[in-house]
Amino acid sequence: MGGVDKGLQLHAGVPLALHAMRRLSPQVGGVAINANRHADVYASLGAAVHADSLADHPGPLGGFLAGLEHCTTPYLVTVPCDTPNFPLDLVARLAAELIRQDVALAMAATQSASGMQPQPVFCLMARHLRQSLLDFTATGQRKPQAWAELNGCAWVVFDDASAFANANTREELQALQPVADTRASP
Repeated sequence: MGGVDKGLQLHAGVPLALHAMRRLSPQVGGVAINANRHADVYASLGAAVHADSLADHPGPLGGFLAGLEHCTTPYLVTVPCDTPNFPLDLVARLAAELIRQDVALAMAATQSASGMQPQPVFCLMARHLRQSLLDFTATGQRKPQAWAELNGCAWVVFDDASAFANANTREELQALQPVADTRASP
């Protein structure tokens, strides 16, 4: 998005990070934000802000690790703020499959003509996986899916792939904006 902070771009009139918090909050006991700049602005949204602890900011795995380092519950769930329409039953479905398969990690996926499409940043993980993640990133690896597969991940397939559409450009963000209902009321 031209070097601007995605989480502070507006979706439905509010910053993407706040929109994600509002969408996730009914599904969890508490929320926090992973951000490596503008911590004061993010904190003004009403959540704790945690920066990556790894110096090279290793993408989503840096966020996973920051979350696990501050997690006070048995499980942590992660969502990216640039995917504003993620499912309202995301956490319940990830948790159900994690329990059903008796694993410590569950990630979302969608189905396409070419097969299963992982959505690995939508992740529910047991707090005890922190050391596994530290060991994995220490080897220089950065792919969430590769780390997940090392830990016996349960993949949860969601039918609506559009719920996982993300915005990497201003045009993509505009396309994800809600359409106002312009019908006249009786």
